[in-house]
Amino acid sequence: MRVRRILALVLATAAFAGVSAVGAVSAGAASSPSISRDDCVAAGGQIVSRAYAGEACALPSGITPAIT
Repeated sequence: MRVRRILALVLATAAFAGVSAVGAVSAGAASSPSISRDDCVAAGGQIVSRAYAGEACALPSGITPAIT
């Protein structure tokens, strides 16, 4: 009986650690990327001004990351 409890605890800990790692990766991927003005121009983008949000880079692919 004690072996089952220990095994269950080990499995629960491993599952929780896996979920935490996946959550951290997802949060990192969901964060908004930024680009410098020079990198924007070099990538063929245009610098556009957004109301209340500063400047962004309008890339040809349709992505508009914030300017750092």
